[in-house]
Amino acid sequence: MFVYSDDYDLDWPRHLFPTTKYRLLYERVLAEEVARKEEVLSPVPASDDDMKLVHGLRYMDTLRAMTADPNMAIWAGFEAPITSKTLQALYSCTGGTILAAKKAFAQKQFWLNLGGGFHHAFPDRGEGFCFINDVAVAARALQRDTQVGRIVVVDCDLHQGNGTAKIFEDEASVVTFSIHQENLYPPKERSNIDVGLADDVGDEEYLVKLEDGLKRAFEGQSFDLMFFLAGADPYVHDQLGSLQLTKDGLMRRDEVVLATAASHNLPVAVTLAGGYAHRTQDVVDIHLNTARLVATYNRRGAIGSPSSESGDRRRPHA
Repeated sequence: MFVYSDDYDLDWPRHLFPTTKYRLLYERVLAEEVARKEEVLSPVPASDDDMKLVHGLRYMDTLRAMTADPNMAIWAGFEAPITSKTLQALYSCTGGTILAAKKAFAQKQFWLNLGGGFHHAFPDRGEGFCFINDVAVAARALQRDTQVGRIVVVDCDLHQGNGTAKIFEDEASVVTFSIHQENLYPPKERSNIDVGLADDVGDEEYLVKLEDGLKRAFEGQSFDLMFFLAGADPYVHDQLGSLQLTKDGLMRRDEVVLATAASHNLPVAVTLAGGYAHRTQDVVDIHLNTARLVATYNRRGAIGSPSSESGDRRRPHA
């Protein structure tokens, strides 16, 4: 029910993005018996044919050229360096999102990629800390390789999924939903449904607006698969935003999204997306709560079960 590779390390040891979170989360998933080792699959990196479903050849060649000098990406206006190891990590993370989505769809379950969610990447350019839009690549790969037709992308990162919104703006088969802090990076694109939040919104207001937005997203619609970007950065102690969600509130957010999917018999591929708390341990705690919830649903075979059977939304785990 989980996907992970040691190759997910983005090679940004002194960067604001806590790249160690992937390994730390994997270790806690095993140590706290959220999953057994055999329940964590290792992905094959995405292929160039996969990447071409979203990203142009010239752009991919540019990324490869940038690995010759890590500073080239910074000079070109990117907000993170790119090395050969970084590019390998991005191919592996994208392969992980593809694998999680294929497993979720085939087994009618929830699967979590312990990485991914780079939603600011556009077809021909990167933004923020995102070079390759793994969810967009995975969505098109699923439509190419499986019986998946209609997809909903539920993006609960602090920041709007602007790259994803732009990629799918003219595609009726993919509905994009983003709930985010409005007065904040990035420059906004138009999702199918955008829920822009005022600064300092806390747990209760967030959850009400999330539930309302999801009702609108699903009204009169049917889907074959959901991608859920479970960003940890709406957290009250995140360094890049001013939303006021607690760990308990973020766990309840995950429950709302997954309960919505379960009530529609909808398999889900989850990615981690962002998280920039002062303490990396807090980011890992938040992601671990997401992993626990995914595991709980799968062990109960809960797709299609009423949300009331999925546990106490108010009880924090960390």
